[in-house]
Amino acid sequence: MICAMSDTVAQRNPGLGHSTNRVGRSPDLLASARFNSAPEPLQIHGVREMNPALFTMFEQAESGAEAGEALLSYMQAMFSIDPEQQEAPGGKRPFRSSFLRLLQGWSFNSNGPEGAVLKGWVESRFGIAPSFHKEVLTCMTCPAWQVYTSEKMQSRFHGNAIWTQLDLLYEAAQWVARRFAFPAQSHLTLYRGSNALEEHAILERPSKREAVIRLNNLVSFSSEREVADCFGDKILTVEVPVVKVLSYPGLLPTRLLQGEREFLAIGGAYRVRIDDV
Repeated sequence: MICAMSDTVAQRNPGLGHSTNRVGRSPDLLASARFNSAPEPLQIHGVREMNPALFTMFEQAESGAEAGEALLSYMQAMFSIDPEQQEAPGGKRPFRSSFLRLLQGWSFNSNGPEGAVLKGWVESRFGIAPSFHKEVLTCMTCPAWQVYTSEKMQSRFHGNAIWTQLDLLYEAAQWVARRFAFPAQSHLTLYRGSNALEEHAILERPSKREAVIRLNNLVSFSSEREVADCFGDKILTVEVPVVKVLSYPGLLPTRLLQGEREFLAIGGAYRVRIDDV
């Protein structure tokens, strides 16, 4: 019965995407289980060339913590998101879109407007469209897609070059991961709790405990299995390519995403192990 239901989901939602992106790899390849099993280096075009000062600071850093401090300082200066820079006459602080606000919003509700902006950034830069936002997204003309599009383009969150901020976050995360956080590692073993597994687009089911599942274009994982246990009656164990990681605990000198040891990673089709809690 599970296999039949899974086939139905996969057939009605074959995966949405685009023909172009900004990393120079086919979106179909990036979203595939083949890429996730054998990843290739990725780089968002132009980010490092346009921000040489940041990467010079990274080269001078002696630890991941020091690199994280440099990243936060650079972002605050570039995008005026330091609290002291936001002071205005009368003591009021104008709202400025920032990657920190998006990460905080995601931690509360990945299907809110902040989550839509983050999924939209993945769609733009990697060519992988979301498969879920509040509900399953089956096509780009359905009402659910219109809701997603409206939220991802909200002016409240879309000012202050927000996607450029996310470009910098991704490239910085990759640099720090290779130098300090996960040197010489191609994959990270991460965990995700899941309910109603049959609602996922299950592309292959070779055994009861193994599957290839299409995950959303941006996904939260935890590095702690005990944490993932709290979020579903099934535990998905996934080998996530380091090149697909956008944010991870310890990258920034903040408490964002720290409590649940949360990793944000680009999604697509992943081979997973399925265990009961």
